[in-house]
Amino acid sequence: MLHIEFLTDLGARVTVDVDSADKLLDVQRQYGRLGWTSGEVPTGGYQFPLDNEPDFDWTLIGARKWISPDGEELVIHKGHAYRRRELEAVDSRKMKLPAAVKYSRGAKSTDPDHLREKSDGEFEYVTLAIFRGGKRQDRYALPGGGGRAAQPQPSQPQAARPAPTRPAPSAPAARPAPQAVEEETPF
Repeated sequence: MLHIEFLTDLGARVTVDVDSADKLLDVQRQYGRLGWTSGEVPTGGYQFPLDNEPDFDWTLIGARKWISPDGEELVIHKGHAYRRRELEAVDSRKMKLPAAVKYSRGAKSTDPDHLREKSDGEFEYVTLAIFRGGKRQDRYALPGGGGRAAQPQPSQPQAARPAPTRPAPSAPAARPAPQAVEEETPF
């Protein structure tokens, strides 16, 4: 019997028993849909193969995709919104890096120093995940879709969430809060 500890979206610690290692990712998906996390974001963010980015199952880390009213594709994790950024390959004498896709946000004063990364200027940011190189891992893909065929289109929200609508020009320009998917309580 395995035990996995989750931190709920309200900060409570919950320990869940898992029958076997082959069921571990299913349990992470189940509780991740509720926004529960089973670990801390590592320095530099989670590292995944680039081929997993189009259909990555964000529930594995307690996150979810969201499309802003402006049509921007974001990932919501622990109340923070991370933007998708495409990084070009680097090939110089000092460094060789393949192309990557990174999900990051601007750093806040409350972020721990080990998570803050410096950019070219004085701006600091925090990376949730980076997809670069490596060999595709089907276990990280959205379940039930047979891999790449299940990938959502970048300009459309996932089918489970209605598309956010913009207010009419005469209405106040208030931004709606991210919509949570209603799930049945797992216990």
